[in-house]
Amino acid sequence: MMRASKVRLVFWKDWLEVKRNWQILLPVIVIPFMFAVVLPILVMAIPSLSPVSTSQQEDPASLIRALPDDVSQELQGMTAQQALVYIMSLYFFAPFFLVVPLMASSVIASDSFAGEKERKTMETLFATPLSDGELFLGKVLVAFVPSMVVTVVSFLVYSTIVNMVSYVTLSRILLPNTVWILLIFGVAPEIALAGIGLTVMISTRVKGFREAQQISALLLIPILMLVFGQLSGAMLLGPAVVAWLIAVFGILDVLLFQIGIRTFKREEILSKIA
Repeated sequence: MMRASKVRLVFWKDWLEVKRNWQILLPVIVIPFMFAVVLPILVMAIPSLSPVSTSQQEDPASLIRALPDDVSQELQGMTAQQALVYIMSLYFFAPFFLVVPLMASSVIASDSFAGEKERKTMETLFATPLSDGELFLGKVLVAFVPSMVVTVVSFLVYSTIVNMVSYVTLSRILLPNTVWILLIFGVAPEIALAGIGLTVMISTRVKGFREAQQISALLLIPILMLVFGQLSGAMLLGPAVVAWLIAVFGILDVLLFQIGIRTFKREEILSKIA
């Protein structure tokens, strides 16, 4: 039977390690700051750096020609500057917020699992009267909880700045909307868990957290595909795409954690260390 008190002990033990390691905390803080603050500031700066002509302001067709019909309908009656704020804020920047939970969870999980090997503390930890399930869940939570806190805080900061800009530019606030709520509270947790699950699998086979972190970055590939898909206008993060992402990453999480639980056996891991 899994004991919640023992899971909390593993969680707090690992969290104390994470808080003392700036090599882990720095990217977890800096990258979300870039996405939450720098990106919306760019939305404000680009129009002033590249002013559009009067004809372009009245007719943003050249800006939205490649967009899907439903998005084009949303932009009807907007000037080019208003359309730019709307598209960039709601669509183009959205995939970057999927990088935050993936990056944060992978970095922390890499240190929590593979980092134990580097610090030579794995043997001591495995000697404690904790079950494999308690160890596994405690380490999963220490990566999942901070990554989601950072993601939600980043979203709140981003929404505040975007709404300030959109209120001035469009006379209305844009966030939160249904797509972003599903993205932050549906897709983001699944991506964080996928990053942790992949890291668990990798950490039992590599020497340190750097190797585990680098290999788990493979999950960035589908996110980069979303970024390039949106830049080309071929695909935008609408409700259908977000629902598809929730389904795909949900299945991926189940598969990864089934494999992770099977491979997280202290005897096998200790034999590989030895």
